[in-house]
Amino acid sequence: MKFTRLQLALQTAILAVVFATAGRAEEREVPPFSTRDLQAKIAYCQLCHLPSGQGFRAAFPIPRLAGQQTEYIENQLRAFTERRRLHPIMFTVAHSLNPAMQRAIAEHFRGLNPRPIGGAPKELVAVGKKLYEEGVPDADIPPCVACHGAEAKGNGAIPRLAGQLDDYIINKLTNWNNERGQDPANPDTSAIMQPIAHRLTQAQMAAVAAYLNYLE
Repeated sequence: MKFTRLQLALQTAILAVVFATAGRAEEREVPPFSTRDLQAKIAYCQLCHLPSGQGFRAAFPIPRLAGQQTEYIENQLRAFTERRRLHPIMFTVAHSLNPAMQRAIAEHFRGLNPRPIGGAPKELVAVGKKLYEEGVPDADIPPCVACHGAEAKGNGAIPRLAGQLDDYIINKLTNWNNERGQDPANPDTSAIMQPIAHRLTQAQMAAVAAYLNYLE
């Protein structure tokens, strides 16, 4: 019996070493793409979002990705791929990326922090700041700061809004139901924004977007 117990103890110790070694091997595992492949994908993203990741004003505003939360970018890439969020160009882009590549690209843009490009109407900033910090209680609109933070830099699955193009924010809020939440049975954290986007007036959207546009 003592011998059997000794055997069991040795086997347990051996298994512990094996699993620990395997874990270290996984940590050292080479990513399923080369540095060259990653740089090529990033360069492709930069064609629209610019090398600084600060976005671009065009017929259809292209969002700032610089400083964006890694988890949020990954979640949205999956949403594009699964058609829970509709965008024909981004579906094609996201569909070509495996999860490891998605995370690597997200981490690249997370590490950038250029100054906002600005351009929003400055006369709306004060009203937008009040909306961001206090919401509109009478209209059942909660303060944005409750989720996105005092500096509007987000957290995890909650996106950074600081420095975002104002026309992009207005466009997304206005068209929320047409683009987001296309699979109600498989929602993500953005579902909380649906009723808020629905209750905001165009003037309120423009004001809060102007305030966020100038935040660094």
